[in-house]
Amino acid sequence: MGEAPFLRWSRRGLPERLAGRLRGRLRILAGRGELPTAGCLDSQTVRAAETVEAPVCGYDAGKKLKGQKRHVVVDTLGLLLCVIVTAASVQDRDAAHPVLALLREKFSTLRLVWADGSYAGRLQAWAGQVLALAVTIVRRSDDLRGFVVLPRRWVVERTFAWLVRYRRLVRVYERRPDHHEAMIWWATVHQMTRRLTRELAGRPPSSRWGDPPPLPHLFSPDRRGKVLQLLAAQPWRAWKGSELAAILGIENVNSFRVQLSQCSHQGYINKIGPALYGPMPTST
Repeated sequence: MGEAPFLRWSRRGLPERLAGRLRGRLRILAGRGELPTAGCLDSQTVRAAETVEAPVCGYDAGKKLKGQKRHVVVDTLGLLLCVIVTAASVQDRDAAHPVLALLREKFSTLRLVWADGSYAGRLQAWAGQVLALAVTIVRRSDDLRGFVVLPRRWVVERTFAWLVRYRRLVRVYERRPDHHEAMIWWATVHQMTRRLTRELAGRPPSSRWGDPPPLPHLFSPDRRGKVLQLLAAQPWRAWKGSELAAILGIENVNSFRVQLSQCSHQGYINKIGPALYGPMPTST
């Protein structure tokens, strides 16, 4: 029996080369140079499945997860430049040395890399002296509360969100880290292919859940009939009184809500929550 195509293509670096060609075309379409000059570095801890052996796993005390870490570098568009998978117990600063060395080997044009506070310290001096690469730390202020979009760092966080949309990357299922790296590259190829197709066709990005269906033509002469037509057009949706008033062009929303309550008591519509209305269920 011959070798599986996944193993053969991964060993030859086919998915990484495909991603490189797609990345260059996407950057040119975006008005950038084909080769990047700046990137963003970060890591993501992923829980490992029970099929992954213990020697390639570790425990991340900060995230309280046992699994592996993906150390990635992306360009300013969020396109993957470099990835290395290690055990989750490996510190970010320790893994950053081989990641940046591999990055410099692949991209001689790179001059600047943004990173978070976990990469501060001797790594910056080493990258500047050995690799001629400036590592700029983007810190989070201590007085910030809740979710805040940090400059530059949000690009790599968005890339992580793109990757976990693929079922095979939600957890680590591969027994070898290099196989998991290949899975990440294949997911990147798929994402870049869809993006390039959309760019060449001139189509805007599609929404995650799809565009809502168009509203029907309201031909009923009275207000109650128009409300019933809107409810029948999207029976799965829980309409708010303010939404119905905006569509019908009603300025006095409070008076309109009183009319909706009367329609609910009369059995025309079903009130299912605070100012939420839906069509009455039909009896069979």
